[in-house]
Amino acid sequence: MKFTLSWLREHLETEARLEEILEALTDLGLEVEEVADPAQTLGAFRIARVIACEQHPNADRLRLCRVETWPEGPEGPTEEVQVVCGAPNARTGMVGVFAPVGTHVPGTGVDLKPGVIRGVESNGMLCSERELMISDDHEGIIDLPGDAPLGQRYIDYRGINDPVIDIAITPNRPDALGVEGIARDLAARGIGRKIDRPAAPVPGSFASPVGVSIDDDVRAKGCPLFCGRVIRGVKNGPSPDWLQQRLKAIGLRPISALVDITNFFTFDRNRPLHVFDADKVAGDLRVHFAAGGETLTALDEKAYTLAPGMMAISDDNGVESIAGIMGGAETGCTEDTVNVFLESAYWDPITIAATGRKLKINSDARYRFERGVDPAFTPDGLELATRMILELCGGEASEVVTAGAVPDTTRHYALDTGRVQSLVGMDIPAEEQLRILGSLGFTVEGDRVAPPSWRPDIHGPADLVEEVARVASLTKLEGKPLRRVRPGVPKPVLTPMQRRESTARRTIAALGYNECVTYSFIDDRAAELFGGGGDAVALENPISSEMSHMRPDLLPGLLQAAARNQARGFNDLALFEVGPAFHGGEPGEQHMQAAGVLIGQTGPRDPHGARRPVDLYDAKADVEAVLAAIGAPAKAQVARDVASWWHPGRSGVIRLGPKNVLAAFGELHPKVLETLDVKGPAVAFTVFVANPPFPRSRTTTRPALEISDLQAVERDFAFVVDAGVEAATLVNAAQGADKSLIERVAIFDEFAGPKAEAQMGAGKKSLALTVRLQPTDRTLTDEEIEAVARKIVDKVQKATGGVLRG
Repeated sequence: MKFTLSWLREHLETEARLEEILEALTDLGLEVEEVADPAQTLGAFRIARVIACEQHPNADRLRLCRVETWPEGPEGPTEEVQVVCGAPNARTGMVGVFAPVGTHVPGTGVDLKPGVIRGVESNGMLCSERELMISDDHEGIIDLPGDAPLGQRYIDYRGINDPVIDIAITPNRPDALGVEGIARDLAARGIGRKIDRPAAPVPGSFASPVGVSIDDDVRAKGCPLFCGRVIRGVKNGPSPDWLQQRLKAIGLRPISALVDITNFFTFDRNRPLHVFDADKVAGDLRVHFAAGGETLTALDEKAYTLAPGMMAISDDNGVESIAGIMGGAETGCTEDTVNVFLESAYWDPITIAATGRKLKINSDARYRFERGVDPAFTPDGLELATRMILELCGGEASEVVTAGAVPDTTRHYALDTGRVQSLVGMDIPAEEQLRILGSLGFTVEGDRVAPPSWRPDIHGPADLVEEVARVASLTKLEGKPLRRVRPGVPKPVLTPMQRRESTARRTIAALGYNECVTYSFIDDRAAELFGGGGDAVALENPISSEMSHMRPDLLPGLLQAAARNQARGFNDLALFEVGPAFHGGEPGEQHMQAAGVLIGQTGPRDPHGARRPVDLYDAKADVEAVLAAIGAPAKAQVARDVASWWHPGRSGVIRLGPKNVLAAFGELHPKVLETLDVKGPAVAFTVFVANPPFPRSRTTTRPALEISDLQAVERDFAFVVDAGVEAATLVNAAQGADKSLIERVAIFDEFAGPKAEAQMGAGKKSLALTVRLQPTDRTLTDEEIEAVARKIVDKVQKATGGVLRG
């Protein structure tokens, strides 16, 4: 929404400076996006006189001018400068516009500097209108009358020293789409006094030859009010300079007086209007829903085909206007127009918005009608526009013809002046609240408040509070601590599951992963790769074909993000996400996951050869760290029965018992990587955050540290076992030999392959493990250590059939 400062002052009597007005507008919620102040761009250009103009000694088309200037204004001292000028109209004694050295010339984008042109010094410039970006005239420099005030700023002399303000309007504030509505807000804030300009009825001197009607179905939903009148004997020439300058300032092109008047009221009072050439209207005008297939060439010279249900205005010849959006070219006004029909109507916002979207027409009328104009102002807008047409174009007005009636927008809400404190936290006296609401046009009767007809966004008592706080300025809101209802430490508000999710997120980030937030929707192909897909999790109205199903796992989204990064040259990636995955389409058929993906190398290249491709042990170490952080038991076991998207020989699951799966980790299946266009190596993990059992104790303190000061004992064992025996079988067997003494069991060596089989026999390998014994009450004797060692050997032999390696 653009307007000029002088335009605003026609509705607001104020002495406030431009800076104060701009600050108040933004604070009121009408955010200032841009200010074009001519004083900043053209303030240095002053009226000057050419004392002498001679031919340039070294150029036929250049002239040497001595210019008398007033650098400090008409009352200041004069200064004579030499300017080389190429304008054909430069002459001795002429009065023009001078730009001194150091001035930025907007038409050329050049900052003036002292120069030498063909061997002659030049200091400054005599300017044309195009160089000041006032018009496209570049035939010569500006030639002013001889009585023009020397030394005065040119923008003051020309009357263009009028800042243009551009503000952003939120969809809930259609009243601010008119300059009058903006002035109302500023007056309520205390920035001046609003000037009321009531619409005095213009008496009609004859009956309107053009009648109006609204179909019953349209009147019920679409157009409750349509009114207009004929004005005959008008002269449709150019509009006056003040109106043209006002429209040009906000980016509109002046067309003719009749059209310019309707555009003026669109921005001045948020009242779009339309003028028909009455001599081109056949019969009466009728508002109706289109049957479908009607065509119209609109004022933008484009042809449109109406769909069923679109509102149209027709005469006996057919459709003449797309109601509330754009008129037709057939009945448009031209310079030859003598008789006009001026229309003012109220259109349903939803119907207008739907029609505008389907036809892809963006007009100022549609922009306002679909947000909601003031229905009660419909007849008043007609009267104001009639009076201006009679003043500028002459003519004679008929009586007003009306179909329908002004819709009833009356509604009342209870006013509780204490709610400002409870909802906003501001202490505003009741008298000030009533003053604010009254200045905004609200009607207050006792404890009931009625919003004005131009505020369709007010729908309850809370909106009244918002209006009071907005005008009073939320910048006055002071931060205060909340009052504690009960003394003491408040109960925690996060659930154990929420704390576990947060812990998992922090832990994975600390391991060096970058967090991703991906869509919960993936394509059908990716969903099937990870055990999902199907109608149960398909979306009825997907955003796109690539987001057709709910994700069964977090890994597809992470891998797709990795593929996008690899396509941009980022090959070493560590990505993770914590969020829900869906195993069904019903409420509750979802589970929380924490997943991570490692792709590429472990680090940058270095001279020591420490860089290597990531492998499943990187994923295993990270998943164990996450499980430990969220409180999973250390006795969990690793199994091989992985899902189909994991590499069958280089992955595993961590579980408690046969059914409770805590996590999965390892390399991803090559077919999955190929399908999702991910270049390996790639390893990943998925933690099922809710599966580890929660501790029974709810204490917030840590358990006491248990540590022994007795000497620990470590013993190493090497067993010859079958090549298919897993290392975990040996570790679990050795761990169970004496649970009170054995603190840790770990594999530290494997000897397998052809050389091992040559020494130990075909199908055999050697696994070496270390066992740490930690006594807690006394130092172990040699006999006790040997007894534990024999138990370890027996346990391993029974579990694996292996023997001690000789």
